[in-house]
Amino acid sequence: MREQRKHLVGTVTSDKMDKTVVVTVERARRHPVYGKVVRTVKKYKAHDERNECRMGDRVEIIESQPISRHKRWSVVSILARAK
Repeated sequence: MREQRKHLVGTVTSDKMDKTVVVTVERARRHPVYGKVVRTVKKYKAHDERNECRMGDRVEIIESQPISRHKRWSVVSILARAK
């Protein structure tokens, strides 16, 4: 049986490249020893076939096969448009 591909939700921070967007995903987790909530931020380069995403958009990305040197994610849908 095939494994499910990972889905992440994040905010588009750059749309300057052709067919590529940079998506920032922020996660909050509790520190194992001290119990404090620690926020981690990671950036992913995602493939945007139709160049629809704009800066500030909330998007869902899915894991995919390598598209280029740094791109391993694809944009599935735009959840909310930037104001």
